Amino acid sequence: MTKDNAGEWLPVVNAEGEVVGRATRGQCHGGSMLLHPVVHLHVFAPDGRLYLQRRPLWKDIQPGRWDTAVGGHVDWGETVDEALRREAREELGLEDFRPEFLLRYVFESRQECELVHAYKAVTEALPRPSAELDGGAFFTEAEIRDRLDTGFFTPNFEQEWIRILSRLER
Repeated sequence: MTKDNAGEWLPVVNAEGEVVGRATRGQCHGGSMLLHPVVHLHVFAPDGRLYLQRRPLWKDIQPGRWDTAVGGHVDWGETVDEALRREAREELGLEDFRPEFLLRYVFESRQECELVHAYKAVTEALPRPSAELDGGAFFTEAEIRDRLDTGFFTPNFEQEWIRILSRLER
């Protein structure tokens, strides 16, 4: 079983995304509500199906739930674009994709506060989930709608789906 690295350094940012300090992952996820940047990449097949990852049971946030295809922290000293490409490569083996920026927003839970940079990409490449994930699958829009508000998805994914993804033209 793998475990999240509580000592990993993350940037702390303001609402505009400007770095104002740094903190450990453990501090950011421990209820401090320190705003830290993350990236999300929504991966669509050309036919419009959306690829989602299943979060491993060892994760400290939302274990076992289905979530955005690629999601991860921006590391200390890393740009948002560098983090997006690194996470796509590490989590799904994706390297040849063109990200399209969707939106930046603040997401708060009881444990943390994230500045989310959300992107989408349409690709014919088949995602290859790494050991960081508990697999993944493509879902149709109807399959996603049927599972909303059931605990199947992470709250953050559901919020993004309702706000932007269900309205996108693929």
